[in-house]
Amino acid sequence: MAEYTDHYGPDGLRTRGTIVVVPGRGETRATYARLGRRLAADAYRVRVVDAPSLDTGDPADSLDRFGGLLAEAVADTADDAAVRPVVLVGADTGAVAVAALLDRDGDPAAFRPDAVVLAGLPGGAVTTAGTWDEELDVRTSCPAHRGTLTDDSQVRRGSLGDAVPDELLRAAFDSESDVPALLLVGDADPLADRDALVRATKSRARARLSVVRGAHHDVLNDVQHRSVAAEVVTFLETLRNELVPVVSVESSAW
Repeated sequence: MAEYTDHYGPDGLRTRGTIVVVPGRGETRATYARLGRRLAADAYRVRVVDAPSLDTGDPADSLDRFGGLLAEAVADTADDAAVRPVVLVGADTGAVAVAALLDRDGDPAAFRPDAVVLAGLPGGAVTTAGTWDEELDVRTSCPAHRGTLTDDSQVRRGSLGDAVPDELLRAAFDSESDVPALLLVGDADPLADRDALVRATKSRARARLSVVRGAHHDVLNDVQHRSVAAEVVTFLETLRNELVPVVSVESSAW
């Protein structure tokens, strides 16, 4: 039976939507406790699932299994039905898997979220970091996040060197899905392919690419995590308003 980590909104507030967070290579559910609490504080129901296992030998089958587990995770968030909108937030290979699933929009059996957040989509490169400190430097400069990763015995060190199945990478970047998407990337992420991310954003009917200044690969958990969480919440609230921004700047001196 699949296990989840759940975060609930404040008592007495109506739940504004359902968010399912999908970790990436080497990460655990505990990696996203801080993000889960912050999003839940805005009255969203947040569930963190385990990172997908993407088999380079049979990526299609591993994606099928992940899609089924994801659908179960969403269905189990409520006694009747998950509170809409349902938004999938993927990081690293979690983002790859979520984006590749969107390429199956034509499959009537495929689970279709109302929107997705794709954070730290990796390009074709893998890290050459040899030591744990070098891997942490690729991931983040946030002392708290570095401590969380280091203290978690379930975090799989060296995992950023794992190859990502080419078939799923192509599906993730070439998707023309009309599902609203927020793509997040740190401008100090050595694993990102910015040109490919721009093309991927333009290929989608309703997508936005947000670049986080100074952020590394773990863009959801780096030093800028407060601003990134605010960007995610802004996207969620815009989604609830039919993708019309709730706040617009009319005049500014900076």
